[in-house]
Amino acid sequence: MAPAASPALPSLVSAAEPAVRIGAPQPARALLPVAQAVRPVPAARLVAAADVGLVICALFLALAGRFIGEWAAGLVEFLSARIHLYDAPLLIGFGAAVYLVFDRAHLYDATRVRRGADEATRVVFAVTGVAGLAAAILVVSHPELVDGPALLQFWAAGLVGVGAARIVRAHLSRSAAARRRVLIIGSGPHARRICHELSVDPLTRYHVLGFVDKTDIPRSSYIARRTLGSLDDLERILVQEHVDEVHVGLPVKSQYLQIQETIRVCERIGVKVMYGADIFGTELARPRVDRAAGITPRVELLVVADGWPLSVKRAIDIAGAALGLIVLSPLLVATAAAVKLTSDGPIIYAQERYGLNRRRFRMLKFRTMVHDAERLQAALEVRNEATGPVFKIVNDPRITPLGRWLRRTSIDELPQLLNVLRGDMSLVGPRPLPLRDVGRFTRSADMRRFSVRPGITGLWQVSGRSGLAFDQWITLDLHYIDHWSLGLDTTILARTLPAVLRGTGAA
Repeated sequence: MAPAASPALPSLVSAAEPAVRIGAPQPARALLPVAQAVRPVPAARLVAAADVGLVICALFLALAGRFIGEWAAGLVEFLSARIHLYDAPLLIGFGAAVYLVFDRAHLYDATRVRRGADEATRVVFAVTGVAGLAAAILVVSHPELVDGPALLQFWAAGLVGVGAARIVRAHLSRSAAARRRVLIIGSGPHARRICHELSVDPLTRYHVLGFVDKTDIPRSSYIARRTLGSLDDLERILVQEHVDEVHVGLPVKSQYLQIQETIRVCERIGVKVMYGADIFGTELARPRVDRAAGITPRVELLVVADGWPLSVKRAIDIAGAALGLIVLSPLLVATAAAVKLTSDGPIIYAQERYGLNRRRFRMLKFRTMVHDAERLQAALEVRNEATGPVFKIVNDPRITPLGRWLRRTSIDELPQLLNVLRGDMSLVGPRPLPLRDVGRFTRSADMRRFSVRPGITGLWQVSGRSGLAFDQWITLDLHYIDHWSLGLDTTILARTLPAVLRGTGAA
């Protein structure tokens, strides 16, 4: 895609504005305590698998270090001498025991590990318990391996590994990109309570953009300053702002039609809708709380796939991008040198694009055009050969000779593996579009393509690449979103290399 001058869409609220905070709501009337279920930490299965893997690796390293003198004969010979087939069930059982110990320490219960100190204390107790369990198992099965210093090293290595993994996870969850940008529909007591609960949620960082409600009703000056528009403006707001969630805080009895229309608008644009499980007033029956204490449970209306498959997709992205950068490092270095030697300008071209929920990020590419290509684009707009809002010229005069070859082979896209590691992109997904192109969208329904993370490759790239018309791009993007599965991603990845080698539709 040719670089483009990209005027920003008008922003309704400054991204730097702190989350809106409302005073504490009045406590709800209750005769009996509300039942509380365990709320798992985000991606609990992956966290548990990582814990088990780290503990087993720590045990292996501690025991292997004790016999490091025997490594001279070769690591394979050492392993074959010390590890036997009948140890496999023992190892599997130990892994299951590690999970049970960590689970009993409530390390996967988000209501128990809200603060870092709480989680650190539970990690110490869990790893200590696992070390004692490992010692007991070794005494029974392999007494020759029992060694005090080795067990102490196992305890220390397990503590460092599990603790470091949690520090990294906490850092990622606190990053700016992890904040959920929220609109609240309504401005009455229920909406204000939602705002308060989101602002004090200890597990998820929310940024409340503001309220959407009728503009002719009396309200406090505090709410009035944070009211972004009426319900008639909702579609425009969702198109102009990147919004992760819409929370409905309207009274269902008097505003049923408005709630229904809110849901339809969010479905059309591809934004998640949430409404409280307590929208119906009751005297005896109460909703079961499935979140942290003090947070009203809410029902989610998802417009895209959710759950553990997305966690697996993200794990595949990280592993694939890291492996790709390592394997392709000689090609990356050679390409960087060629770009630098054949034309003036930077090696890497970073352009702002729209990603998940229309978040902006800087997409990386090897530079394939002259260094002032963006300035020259305005004069070339009359030669645009693409249909719809996108810009494309087959024989773009700004492309360098090397750049044309890089585009035809898609080598110019390889730096986006760094975008995948950062979480801006995925290996597979709709291609991210420049701000210029998105600013010219005329159909709000096209915005649904931003409800998933953009990808390096996608259905359009294996179905004609840049030879497709814009409407066909959108059709393929929405088909991918509506029918997404891990199998579909695998199929697209398998078809990408032949499509690149053929060079069909490349520009």
